[in-house]
Amino acid sequence: MTSQPAQPSETVPTCYRHADRETWVRCQRCDRPICPDCMRDAAVGFQCPECVAEGNKTVRQAQTVFGGRPVATPYVTWTILGAVLVAFAAQYLTGDVVTAELAMNVAAVAGLDQYYRMITSAFLHFGIMHILFNGWAIWAIGPSLERAFGHVRFAALYLLSAFGGSVMSYWFDAPNVWSAGASGAVYGLFAAIFIVGRRLRFDVRGVVVIIALNLAITFLPWLIPGVFGFRLSWTAHVGGLITGAVVSAALAYAPRANRTLVQTVALVGVAVLLVGLTVVRTAQLAG
Repeated sequence: MTSQPAQPSETVPTCYRHADRETWVRCQRCDRPICPDCMRDAAVGFQCPECVAEGNKTVRQAQTVFGGRPVATPYVTWTILGAVLVAFAAQYLTGDVVTAELAMNVAAVAGLDQYYRMITSAFLHFGIMHILFNGWAIWAIGPSLERAFGHVRFAALYLLSAFGGSVMSYWFDAPNVWSAGASGAVYGLFAAIFIVGRRLRFDVRGVVVIIALNLAITFLPWLIPGVFGFRLSWTAHVGGLITGAVVSAALAYAPRANRTLVQTVALVGVAVLLVGLTVVRTAQLAG
């Protein structure tokens, strides 16, 4: 009768990240044992967190049609609307105090160096009809543009359009004129909807009609007498429209190669141009 030496029992592997956890599952890429908490679904089997992270580095990140990050919720649009509502409530509660401190006025900008008015004025409104119209336009147009451009690009479009409207007001409004409203930015969004529609080969005739009607109301206010109760600022409207057209064209028509770089240079260029026009105008008024 012969005897065989005892065979050692097979050692149960443990998770490479949790040494106290036994497991027979291994990562499909690196073959290291992984416990249920470390398993990540793969095309076949499971992978460990490190291999998944390494693999994601080679995966091209999803982008919007014009290069921005995909947008599930238009946070920038809702933030703008929230800021507009808060500012309107502050105007109502303080009488003319907030308006006097933040509205656009050539004399205040040039004489007191209150350049912030060129942006803050875009969040103020003169009356319920004024904020209802601009608020509706932002709510109706903003989400579509934000999903097309992404959060950052859309925010740049909105703010530069508002700034562009104020710059034209700075050049052509009388020193005693006070102006406020998101209309400059809204006209920039109108222009962007047209540009994006053309770029994507959509039917933009309806957009053209909307822009034409709004410009007609701007220059011919007697078409809707007594609706707003104040003079519409053609300078802010036209300035925002032009700026929005330039910015959205740069975003929509930037070549796919180096698109982000081209878009960034274009946005910075528009901002620098607007600042330059502001500086030149200030020098003229000071002289």
